[in-house]
Amino acid sequence: MGALRGASILAGFFALTVPLMPVQALLLRVAPKASRRFPHWYHKRVCQLMGIRLRIEGSVPADGAVLIVSNHTSWLDIPVLSAVAPVSFVAKKQVGTWPFVSMLAKLQRSVFIDRERRQASGVAASEIKLRLDAGDAIVLFPEGTSSDGNGVLPFKSALFGALWPGGDDMPSAEVLVQTVAIVYTHVHGLALSRADRPRIGWYGDMEMRAHAWDVLKSGPIDVCIRAGEPMPMHSFSSRKELALATEQQVRNAVLGILRARPIDEPLVAVMLNAEQRRPRAPERGNHRDKWT
Repeated sequence: MGALRGASILAGFFALTVPLMPVQALLLRVAPKASRRFPHWYHKRVCQLMGIRLRIEGSVPADGAVLIVSNHTSWLDIPVLSAVAPVSFVAKKQVGTWPFVSMLAKLQRSVFIDRERRQASGVAASEIKLRLDAGDAIVLFPEGTSSDGNGVLPFKSALFGALWPGGDDMPSAEVLVQTVAIVYTHVHGLALSRADRPRIGWYGDMEMRAHAWDVLKSGPIDVCIRAGEPMPMHSFSSRKELALATEQQVRNAVLGILRARPIDEPLVAVMLNAEQRRPRAPERGNHRDKWT
């Protein structure tokens, strides 16, 4: 049954996508504003086709320059965030070489960065600033890689360097920054536990095609997207301050979703209550998480 579901979704995806690719290519040439909105409409249809059910808390501005800072769990993050708002993504340069995926990324006006070469990164930085100045919404995954979905990896302040071309100088564009937390919560209506959640996460050395096939076969997926309040970029004095502040916001939001905490409940209160209820365990040796 799972294979039949996966095959039908895959067939529907290509039947939807292939005819629309030249439409978006044409819009990029003749109607720039429409080319921003069209992928948003398209990815809503993709999420419906795949059975991805979105629970959105808060909102992302539909228009205006905004840098969206998000945690990164899976390739599913792309259609999910695109279904929430008209956005483009900052992607590593390798994505631009992946068969078929690279065409979709370019049609959505993704900005490709080469983290190994400073000169190439400077070109990408210039493009990001131009796009923000033009009123685009750009998504950045500052973890620099995807995770298993059970937490948030440390943000890399260097990935915010596009907004500080002169080191830690103030940004050249007056834009908003907004955090977004993504957590995949249920599959087929069953809550995902800590052990189950990596089934959705695409990370480490996982092969993309095999992982995508397993996800398509698995059943409807529920995902919670929690958006923070937009903040003026000029309220941060450096990229390091921005990285630390947004990392803390995203981590708090992810923990809040995992613990079913309301959006307006202070995280510190939940942690204190949990600590008071937790029985004391005997002291053990230090344990390091596999991501540290």
